[in-house]
Amino acid sequence: MSAAAAEPAYSNHRTEAEGLAQLDRLRAAHPDLAAWDRVAAQVRRGILHGAGLDHLPQRSPLDPIVHSRRAHDGYTVENVALETLPGFFATGNIYRPRNSQGPCPAVLCPHGHIHDDAGKLWGRIHPDTQKRCAVLARMGAVVFSIDMVGAVDCTQTEHGDPRAFTLQLWNNMRAIDYLTSLPEVDRKRIGVTGSSGGGSQTVMLTALDGRVTVSVPVVMVSAHFDGGCTCESGLPVFKGPDHETNLAQVAALAAPRPQLLISCGADWTKNTPRVELPYIREIYALYGQPANIENVHLAAEGHDYGPSKRQAAYPFLARTLGLKRDAVPLTADGLVDESFVTVEPAAVMRVFDAEHPRPSRGG
Repeated sequence: MSAAAAEPAYSNHRTEAEGLAQLDRLRAAHPDLAAWDRVAAQVRRGILHGAGLDHLPQRSPLDPIVHSRRAHDGYTVENVALETLPGFFATGNIYRPRNSQGPCPAVLCPHGHIHDDAGKLWGRIHPDTQKRCAVLARMGAVVFSIDMVGAVDCTQTEHGDPRAFTLQLWNNMRAIDYLTSLPEVDRKRIGVTGSSGGGSQTVMLTALDGRVTVSVPVVMVSAHFDGGCTCESGLPVFKGPDHETNLAQVAALAAPRPQLLISCGADWTKNTPRVELPYIREIYALYGQPANIENVHLAAEGHDYGPSKRQAAYPFLARTLGLKRDAVPLTADGLVDESFVTVEPAAVMRVFDAEHPRPSRGG
């Protein structure tokens, strides 16, 4: 894993007019599919180079640590650590359907910058994350809820580490390695979804890892904002010597795979229906698949992966991944009733504790 060069002059936060102007410049460079393919390859190379991943590390053995299985209503939860680099561990929880038959789709769930009352990142512990993962598992998916770097159990470095983007992207790629290694997982049905900083991870992973077949980035995709944290825009991944891009164009790199953008009115995704969506749909149309990019816009809502955003994601993921909506209870108006979910305390969900210490080789 090579060190990335110093970041070139680049603002991760532009005015809406500047974002729109940049999108128009980007659009002019790919009038047809052949041109888009060239641009897409250049942008992918630029992101990987900026992250110091243009020469990917060796995929060393993950040696999964899996323990503390809990059985709930229609799903199970276990605590997991993966050795994504020698001595460095990605951590999280794996949710599985209790009575699955046949190959299952898998869904990776990265989280955003959700803090507890003490100011610590706790995204996978948050009730919203637990509910989403449990519902998807009961619907038939194997779901891996993964820590951000610096969160909960992934604390071998701080979240502000200059390499946070690189480490998170690599952890997510290795998480896909893990999911696709499971005998019950269908490698042709791999989804990823997260909000805010988890939405950034969703977009980047989908753009760079062709094994992802379905993506749902939530409250993140914007032409004028690329994320204000080191883990999103702290390296020269959006602009380098040979490329310039933004999150809207990176989201378009998912084409023609099914993708749902969930946006809201109270953050930088407020323009999605009229700015980002039309641009991305143009790329999908080059492949003859304009219907594969969708948007649910919640104009009166704010920045979260709350109940209504989950209710938008569930039917899309069910349809595109072959999940069973009838495996979960529904309300009278056809929405998923999440009340069956057992929200677990943090202590139960921890990967490393007194009984299960982090291996000493991890520092």
